[in-house]
Amino acid sequence: MLDNADVVVVGAGIAGLATAHQLTEAGLSVTVLEAAPRIGGRMATDTVDGFRLDRVGPLFTAPEVAGVPLRPFAPGVLVHSDGRYGRWGAPHAPWSPRSVGGARGVARALAGAPRNPAASLDQARLGASLVRLATTPAQRLLTRTERTAREALTARLPARTVQGVLRPLLAALLGDPDLATSSRRADLALRSFARGRLGVPEGGSGALTERLAAALPAGSVRTGVRVTEASISRVTTAEHGVFRCRSVVVATGGRTAAELLPGLRVPDYHAATVLHHTAPLAPTADPVLLVECDPAGPVAHTAVMSAVDPGRAPAGRVLVTTTVLGSPPADDDTERRVRKHLATLYGVSTDDWELLALHHTPHAFPAMRPPFDPERPVRLLSGLYVCGDHRATGTPLGALASARRTAAVLLADLGVRAGGMARGVEAAA
Repeated sequence: MLDNADVVVVGAGIAGLATAHQLTEAGLSVTVLEAAPRIGGRMATDTVDGFRLDRVGPLFTAPEVAGVPLRPFAPGVLVHSDGRYGRWGAPHAPWSPRSVGGARGVARALAGAPRNPAASLDQARLGASLVRLATTPAQRLLTRTERTAREALTARLPARTVQGVLRPLLAALLGDPDLATSSRRADLALRSFARGRLGVPEGGSGALTERLAAALPAGSVRTGVRVTEASISRVTTAEHGVFRCRSVVVATGGRTAAELLPGLRVPDYHAATVLHHTAPLAPTADPVLLVECDPAGPVAHTAVMSAVDPGRAPAGRVLVTTTVLGSPPADDDTERRVRKHLATLYGVSTDDWELLALHHTPHAFPAMRPPFDPERPVRLLSGLYVCGDHRATGTPLGALASARRTAAVLLADLGVRAGGMARGVEAAA
């Protein structure tokens, strides 16, 4: 089959669809080709028995993204460490341990936690550090001496605060439990956390890509079309012939992009497994993000997602979503180990919890190790472009920022005027 369009975008994830949307708004004809049978990529949301289940489930710190409102968690995060719980919040939230409403086991653990003056001092120091980050311009953070996040944070704060609070928090935000991320990237993430409030897209992450796709002209997006070769004026597919165009944008994941564009650096990735359970009774009614301090534990973070976003579960049903970082063990006993650990975290029996879905993503989060560049080049040649989270900050917001930059550069190359698209690192953080 021979097809013609101004631009062919390869990949119908959030970056590809956002790029297509902006190019279409500028008056260009765009065809989006997606190898999978559905759009969304890592941002896809599955529907199972009326539940909306994210495959990766990234966290956001903005009121809305791509026109989709975010459902907020309770301020801060609840950190579990050695049977005790502490509520650590952004500067606008109370800096003191709290119970999770409705979870009797957690409340008992909190009631028995000693009031340690050293812990209170740590809270004050961390609060002051986050306040400073919140009021520092993002561009200034990018001029700081760069090292790993662990090295930079332990130079500013006690090691117990880094290990007991910031490590699990950054694991939840960036998928990096080892704090090998660039210190600049970690500072941007903590700055966003300090300035906002954690949330998830209403209706699931897939609502973002569904909204972007719905705004495109009918027939613009074609699924089940695998691209095997991409050049300036054409793409070749495995079973659907050649698509001719004026420009090509490769908006796939980093590894697939490198296969289509020889010479492109392949980023490393962090793996993640997301499990969704339903329970007869909610272990807590509080929309809190519960993070695990122990790096040896199978759970990185968990939440009663139906308390955060009721639209993700049928009326009267409970949805608990849990993220495990890293590759699963050889014995593939992840679900049993997670269920056992969730009983400890929530203080309730999980014997009668039902597993709705388990999804492992080996390339869930791009590893943003030093040296970190939040605006990697998106133009390879005039007429050939690449975008995605791996060209930015490694997050969905970074993917959107990359899409804006790509659209702006492509339109400039074609001599098409369009303003206000490239907002830089502030939008990507």
